[in-house]
Amino acid sequence: MNKVFETPLYPYHRSPDQDAATPARHPVIVIGAGPVGLAAAIDLAQNDVPVIVVDENDKVSWGSRAICYAKRPLEILDRLGCGDEFVDKGVLWNLGKVFFGDRNIYAFDLLPEKGHKRPAFINLQQYHFEEYLVQRVLALQAQGKPIEIRGNNRVTHVEQGEKSVLLSIDTPDGPYQIACDWLIACDGATSPVRRAMGLDFVGRVFEDNFLIADVIMEAGFPTERWFWFDPPFNRNQSALLHKQPDNVWRIDLQLGHDIDKDEEKKHENVIPRLKAMLGEDAKFELEWVSIYTFQCRRMEKFRHNRVLFAGDSAHQVSPFGARGANSGVQDTDNLVWKLKLVIEGKAPESLLDSYDHECVMAAEENILNSSRSTDFITPKSDVSRNFRNAVLDLSEQFEFARPLVNSGRLSVPCIFDGSPLNSDDHPLLPTRTRPGAPASDAPVADGWLMDILGHGFQLLAINMAVPATMKVDGIAVSTVSVDTAANDPDGFIRERYLGEAEQAVYLVRPDQRIAARWIDFDKNAVATAVRRAIGLPVEDI
Repeated sequence: MNKVFETPLYPYHRSPDQDAATPARHPVIVIGAGPVGLAAAIDLAQNDVPVIVVDENDKVSWGSRAICYAKRPLEILDRLGCGDEFVDKGVLWNLGKVFFGDRNIYAFDLLPEKGHKRPAFINLQQYHFEEYLVQRVLALQAQGKPIEIRGNNRVTHVEQGEKSVLLSIDTPDGPYQIACDWLIACDGATSPVRRAMGLDFVGRVFEDNFLIADVIMEAGFPTERWFWFDPPFNRNQSALLHKQPDNVWRIDLQLGHDIDKDEEKKHENVIPRLKAMLGEDAKFELEWVSIYTFQCRRMEKFRHNRVLFAGDSAHQVSPFGARGANSGVQDTDNLVWKLKLVIEGKAPESLLDSYDHECVMAAEENILNSSRSTDFITPKSDVSRNFRNAVLDLSEQFEFARPLVNSGRLSVPCIFDGSPLNSDDHPLLPTRTRPGAPASDAPVADGWLMDILGHGFQLLAINMAVPATMKVDGIAVSTVSVDTAANDPDGFIRERYLGEAEQAVYLVRPDQRIAARWIDFDKNAVATAVRRAIGLPVEDI
């Protein structure tokens, strides 16, 4: 067994807050030291916003759980200062294969174009993900950044006032209370905070059950995503195979809806299923076994005054498509810069409503794609199954049918079309980098574009002279200049940012999403766009 499961990474220590006569008050508290909560806390600390993470555990999650991390979250991890650790340890992959029965009907490439620093995906067990984030927290503490993790601190009650939130917490030394200006709930799918506030999900729960087995073995399978419809070793069901680091392989096997979960998890029942897939003579060891059901649900709102929900506490999707942890990390990427500006008094509290607007939009897109995947993988009628099988048969020879095959539309970032923070656009510029879209990476003379865009508001000036810095209502805006003649030998910047234009200037938000773009520089237009992007109404501009 991997010892990281058993090693306390943030052991319990008594805090001075437990001896305070009245509840100590902090700017931000994050509940949950999983991938989403730790990402939020690291981002806040890097922005010099004091933050405390409380978690009822003191070590990483049991089992690999989430394993597939997409290109955009990897770019966010780069900005959090720890992307290299994840990519160096993870299994990099862009390719996948789809099987129908015992036939490989086609293959796909999730990142066919060149000119990106990060791959389409890496596979990495969640316990490594959490371990590296905790190491990043410790590194920030060593730098004097205002971040703390309190292990074995279980939140038992949440009471929200008009200007603060009061938490009751149980510890090995007994209960205490602590207050905060803002609470970020990253406490998972069963979210005690959500329940304590009387809130719930809306959406669908699917009846089908899937077995997850993490298997330690040496195997010659390539580092690709393999998905089977109706394989010979799991008739009328589906299966999925992924490679992870350290010779650990993730196997998902569909079981159907009418099962005894406790019986199916027993090793004496799991082993025969795995041998049917891998061969009777296969040598392997089980590291972790679990059974899950699909859920495609979300909270109606992610912001409730001073309590903000992110990740699984706010929304749930099926694992096929790798949308859970990936969307959760993108939630915090969207939230933290806005919360920082509100705390500093540079933006109105209403800016946080745009977190709700944009991340509900992303959750809806993920739920839609996840529900469609589930319906395709687990057809609910003979007509649906016949249609699906016909599509699979056609896709073996005809490319037009392949987009209809849905073995889990894999995670891509949502584009926030219609966001209240979006501003000017120009029709000559490429659609992929329109307002609301994340910036697209490309090689530049100094390395990679996403690395040099930084953390704050930026102007990306391409083939034009723009002031190096400017200030808009206390918001600093710096400029990254790119000359395509000198810095874009392969034409990636021109393709992704110029299109039919010869020059352009982009306003990029602190989360590296496009807020506005023009083909000429106008200081007043930039100032207007910045003010819109921090939540000020147009009529006040």
